[in-house]
Formats: sequence, structure tokens, C-alpha cells
Amino acid sequence: MKNQLSARSEKQNRKNMIFFGIGTIGRDMVYTMISTYLIYYLTNVLSLSDKTMVALAIVFMIMRVFDAVNDPFMGMIVDNTTSVFGKFKPWIASGALVSGIFTVLLFVDLGLDGTGFILAFAVIYLLWEVAFTANDIAYWSMLPALSRDQKEREKIGSIARICANVGMFALIVGFVPITDKLTQLVGNEQKAYTLLAGILVVFMLVFQLIMLIFVKEEKIQVELDEPTSLRDLYQTIVKNDQLLWTTVAMALFMIGYVTTTSFGLYYFEFIFGDKDMYSVFAAVLGVSQISALAVFPLFSKRFTRKQLYLAATILVVAGYLIFYPATTSMLQIGIAGVLLFIGQAFIQLIMLMFISDCVEYGQYKLGRRNDSVTLSLQPLINKIGGAVSSGIVGLTVVYSGVKNAKSPADITPQGAALFKTAMLIVPLILIVAGFLVYAWKYRIDEETYKMMVETIEKREAMKEKKEDDTV
Repeated sequence: MKNQLSARSEKQNRKNMIFFGIGTIGRDMVYTMISTYLIYYLTNVLSLSDKTMVALAIVFMIMRVFDAVNDPFMGMIVDNTTSVFGKFKPWIASGALVSGIFTVLLFVDLGLDGTGFILAFAVIYLLWEVAFTANDIAYWSMLPALSRDQKEREKIGSIARICANVGMFALIVGFVPITDKLTQLVGNEQKAYTLLAGILVVFMLVFQLIMLIFVKEEKIQVELDEPTSLRDLYQTIVKNDQLLWTTVAMALFMIGYVTTTSFGLYYFEFIFGDKDMYSVFAAVLGVSQISALAVFPLFSKRFTRKQLYLAATILVVAGYLIFYPATTSMLQIGIAGVLLFIGQAFIQLIMLMFISDCVEYGQYKLGRRNDSVTLSLQPLINKIGGAVSSGIVGLTVVYSGVKNAKSPADITPQGAALFKTAMLIVPLILIVAGFLVYAWKYRIDEETYKMMVETIEKREAMKEKKEDDTV
């Protein structure tokens, strides 16, 4: 009987590894469409005025920071959810559906301008963020509930990041040729963006549905069964020191990483001088990043996470230093990009593991298991990164002269220097700072994690024994 149960458990673990990852493909296409191409759509497709774009850059920053602050409250709502489908899946499903609707609306020409456009856009964008947050928090907070084993989590996490990057890079590589073809098909670039947004939403809903059907959580007992209160929410975040330091390190990294990637299309069109090379560059980087994620479990068997994080940071630094002086050499840019994205892939996966392990740290230290509140810090970090990077990109394209340029010849040397500093130097400083915060303050190594899990399991066994004795 035990062998049958074990075989069923292993079969479900394999399903979880595959289908949890598959669920990320479409949703990361949608997220990439918003995070990478929405601002390009506003500046170069709708051709909004400089005054409107400066206002929107400020609106982006304010709304994303405001929404990020609300993420832990969404995590609390998910943690307190009870349904026949569990606490994660209802929010994954509803968040995907509603955010899909607002994704399309963001790329619809509302026929407004000036203050009217800014207000309408702000409302639609905020509603998109709230809906996508519900999906995002519930989705990633399911990861710790799939397995308590660190190596098992790394496998599930690495496959999920591979699938997410397949979705992201499929869009990045195909973006220019696809939008060109759709523009020819519908006769209008703006309508092409609307159609592409709709297609990506369909992909998201299909892949999310597949995940919802086949993925099942592990039965993990929670030490305290009372609903999470506002006081518990505060304690889960503020008293979990490792979670706080992980959040700071991740935020610094994400601001730097998202800032660099958000400049990509502008860089190849107005600095490098060949927009078509953007897709080639993205394809090389996509293969590099996905390959790095695929081999991560092999490296994690031989090296500690701290060693891997240090090595990845060195690769990123080398990539930036090679990239900055490159202007016309695609080979030099390609080498720099490979180093950057291999390092970035390792860091993103390592940080996902750090924040997942903070679930057990919180349970060990505070006596509560709050998966969703803890993992809500990940979308909060992503939004902070997106908020700051949107502000940096929006202001840089205006003040460097890129927004009103028709070709690289329209960019002054001072404008190009400002652009490259914002794209490469500022992110380099932030990413190195993130590693230094981690090295200084993060303490959950492999041995510490093992000790925490053993202590938690002993508590659970004692609680079960007391309940049995009472009965």
C-alpha cells in the first residue's frame, strides 16, 4: 500500500513539475507585453506629447508603488481563502480572466488626449495591476505548497522559470516581425498592437487552465489554523528579518534588470541603428537564459547558493562592462548579452528559492505558515522594479531626445551618453548593491533550512499527538 501511495506521489510530483511550469508561458507573454512594450506603444505608436509622457511616467511610478504596497493584503486574502478548489486556484483563475480583459483595453485607442487620456489610462492600468496581482501572488505562493524539499523546489522552480522565459523570449524575438505582419494585415499599427494583446491573452488563459487542471498541492499542516489577521500580516513581514533583507536585495536587482531590458527596443533602433537586430539579439539571449535555467539543478548539486549567486553577479558585471563601450559591434553586444542573461537567469531562480525558504523561516520563527503573504513580496518587488524602471525609461527617452528622434542621427552625443548611463551604468550599480545586501544579511543556508524543517516537523508531530490524546 505504501509503495502504491509513493508511486502516486512521485507521479503527481512529475505532473507538478511539468504543468506548474506550463502555466507560466502565456502569463509571462502578457506580462512582457505590458512591462516591455506598453511604454513603447505610448511613445512611438500613439505618439503622445512630451508633456503627456512625462505625466504618464510619474503616474506609472505612483500607481505601481501604490499597488505594490497592497500586495501583502492580497496575500492575506489568499491565505485566508477556503474553497473546494483550495486557496490558490480560485484567485489564479479569476485574476487571469480579469487581467486579460484589461490587457486588451490598455492597447485600445480610446480616442482621448491630454488629461482625459491620462485619467482613463490610469484607471485601466490600476485595474489591470490589481487583477494580475491576484493571479501572480496566488500562482507563485503555490510553489512552497508543492514541496517542502529544497531540491524538489529547485526543480519545479527551474522548470517554471524556463517556461516563463520561453513565453517571454518567444514574444521578444517575434515582436518586431509579428507586429509588422499584423500591421500589414489590419492596415494600422495601433490596431496591430490591440490584436496582438488579444492573442496573448488567449494563450495565457489556455495555459493557465491546463495548470489548474493538473497541478495539486502537497498536504502541509499549518501550525495555527486561525485566519491571518492584520496584526499577523504585519508580524509575518516585519518580524521575518530574512524576508525583509531578501526583499531589499531582490528589489535592487529587479530595478536594475527591468531597466536594462525595457530600453532594449529603443537601443537597437536609436543607438545601434538597426531595429531588426533586436529580434536576433533576443533570440541569442533567450537560448542562453533558458539553457542556464536548464543546467541550474546540476550546478546546485555541486555548489552552494551563495557561491552560485556570487558567480552569477560576476557574469552580470562582466556583461555590463563589455556592453557599455559597444556601439556598432553586434558580436561584442552579443557576448555581453549572453553573460548578462546567464547571470540574470541564475539570480532570478536563486532569489525565488530564497523567498520560498522564507515561508519555512517564518513558520519556524513565528509559529505560522503564511505562503501567500510571504510570496506576495515577490510581485511587490517586481512592481517596485517596474515602477522605478518605467520612470527611468520614460524620463530618459524624453530628455535624451530618443522620443522625438527618427533615426540615430537625431541623437546627440550627450543624449546617447545619458541613454547608455541609464540603461547600463545605473542598473550595474543596483545589481551589485543587491548582492552586497544578500551577502551581508541573508542567513538561511542549506544546513539552517534543514534544521528549520526538522524543528517544524517535530512541532507538527507533537501537535498531532496532543490532538490524538485529546480525542
